[in-house]
Amino acid sequence: MEKTIFEITKMDCPSEENLIRMKLDGISSIANLDFDIPNRKLTIFHSGEIDQIEKSVIELNLGGKKISTEETDQLDFEENTNQKKLLWTVLAINFAFFIIEMATGLISKSMGLVADSLDMLADSFVYGISLFAVGGTLIRKKRISKLAGYFQIALAIIGFVEILRRFFGNEKLPDFTTMIIVSIFALIANGICLYLMQKSKSKEEAHMKASMIFTSNDVIINLGVITAGILVNWLNSGKPDLIIGTIVFVLVIQGAFRILKLSK
Repeated sequence: MEKTIFEITKMDCPSEENLIRMKLDGISSIANLDFDIPNRKLTIFHSGEIDQIEKSVIELNLGGKKISTEETDQLDFEENTNQKKLLWTVLAINFAFFIIEMATGLISKSMGLVADSLDMLADSFVYGISLFAVGGTLIRKKRISKLAGYFQIALAIIGFVEILRRFFGNEKLPDFTTMIIVSIFALIANGICLYLMQKSKSKEEAHMKASMIFTSNDVIINLGVITAGILVNWLNSGKPDLIIGTIVFVLVIQGAFRILKLSK
């Protein structure tokens, strides 16, 4: 068994990780992939020549470069059951708040909450694709990714159209109280997710570090919606809500395109 380390300069979230996994899927000489997203490193445990693997990594155009290859005695690459349970918990929390924020966003006429709900859905898709794809075929992975990506884009486009309608129309002010309260609960939920990940024994592993980065971004968005709610009340204007909604919809679109890469 050999261990080859690659530097992947453009690998900064779970979407790139899944893209790499799909590209390397089917190469029989690979025994295990170990991702270190914060440090942009990929360690591949394999037998035989590295040429085909290196070529596949470079073809992704993610700035892949081989750093070193050495022999290793490591043979045990079993999945950590506790880590999987933790990721399922994070997925469930994200999906639950997608439903909560979407419902309260529509009721309170807040595009900030609606957009944040779609960001929660985007996170759920990323975790869901990763977990559901375990043990599945490459075709199944691609189909799931394509459906998830197009669904997100469709929802985001509808959101942008609604923002334009409200911007040029004469809409009632969103309910700033609902915006703030629901976003505070979402912030608490994301805080719980971060706490669970920090508490996990596997927090230093690549998957967990990537998940913590993702959830940290959600915390920033939650704070943005809370700020927008305060400004709606202070300025007596719905514009702050529309602005934060636009920003989050842009993030959702970017996430959708990353997911669509997985289907190619």
